[in-house]
Amino acid sequence: YTPWASRATVIRNVTLLTAAGPSIRNGSILLRDGKIAELGATVNAPTDAIVIDGSGKYVTPGIVDTHSHIGAGGAPGGQGTQTNDVNEATNPVTAHVWIEHSVWPQDAQFPRTLQGGVTTIQVLPGSANLIGGRSAILKVVPSRTVQGMKFPGAKYGLKMACGENPKRVYASRGPSTRMGNVAGYRAAWIQAEAYRRRWDKWLNDKKGDPPGRDLGMETLAEVLRGNILVHNHCYRADEMAQMIDIAHEFGYKIRSFHHGVEAYKIADVLAREGISGSLWADWGAFKVEAIDGIKANIALVDRAGARAIVHSDDASGEQRLNQEAAKAMQAGNEAGIAVTEDMAIKWLTINAAWALGLEDKIGSLEVGKNADVVLWTGNPFSVYSKPEKVWVDGAMLFDRNDPASNWRTDFELGYVPVMGRIN
Repeated sequence: YTPWASRATVIRNVTLLTAAGPSIRNGSILLRDGKIAELGATVNAPTDAIVIDGSGKYVTPGIVDTHSHIGAGGAPGGQGTQTNDVNEATNPVTAHVWIEHSVWPQDAQFPRTLQGGVTTIQVLPGSANLIGGRSAILKVVPSRTVQGMKFPGAKYGLKMACGENPKRVYASRGPSTRMGNVAGYRAAWIQAEAYRRRWDKWLNDKKGDPPGRDLGMETLAEVLRGNILVHNHCYRADEMAQMIDIAHEFGYKIRSFHHGVEAYKIADVLAREGISGSLWADWGAFKVEAIDGIKANIALVDRAGARAIVHSDDASGEQRLNQEAAKAMQAGNEAGIAVTEDMAIKWLTINAAWALGLEDKIGSLEVGKNADVVLWTGNPFSVYSKPEKVWVDGAMLFDRNDPASNWRTDFELGYVPVMGRIN
């Protein structure tokens, strides 16, 4: 990844939702050299800076989506397109696969995600498998290759899934029950423990030939070493508790439960364990294991002291995560939980950045952080507001007022007929 060229930019007379403290009304922010250089009531604007008057508008950190499949589940979809490379549904444990090897940078969903104010995404393998493989943390930027989108220094994630999906997919091959799921996780971690010990011993004394490599065990060993973060698809509270027990047994940490429609039932446990919840605003009841979903889920998890996150798991929803957060904020307030805009903006930004291990680089408007910034036409929690401009590392990559300058993928350029014969 190489940052796009940027210019010093000042945005004045805006409301700054910082995700690091109280909002700053009628404030200013300076972006310079790819970083947030100053913010407050006033800033010192360099003479060569672009100055934007943001009267009546809002500035937020770039939105971070912890659960995306775009690029790997590309558009257009449908029979015959062969663009869906999310699930390697050939074995219940596919820790050896890396989703970055499925990402198509020309997926037309990328620029639409950027237009929704999303600047960083975690692309995950699907939930067909008990252990689905490594995730990829991407900047939402134009690139010819996935390597040109990968967030420098970001840790990989490991996708795990519990409940109905794996047992349905593997019903005829096994596991076919929830107890079979748990036995499958434990068997994989037992192998990984032994693999890690062998390699740690060899790395310590370098005696003899190194142990044989195993791509899947390498990934799981890195989890056990704390170098890969676990992201666990799970709906029911009792199953989340089971997954926490397994994590305790083998000495790893779960970074985030995804979907978690019953997270509110164990919100205190999530807070105690330091596990975030990457949650939907109002999805639920679409299958039995999701039947106890409630709209105040996110607010209840937040109130318990756990990190609540609004995620998408949907290419369309990813383009309007601000509206999803607004729905969750409203549901919390209707349930008697006072949710402010300063709280809700964290669900989209700093809490999600923490889940990816990037809270020191993105997720809030603070001096020294990456200049991943969104200028909104109005309050971002209004259905009538849209991102007007989006910066990634200080480079303005979307401008609603200048459609001709905006990112179009090669796929969208279309078929250009050529006269004569094509050899």
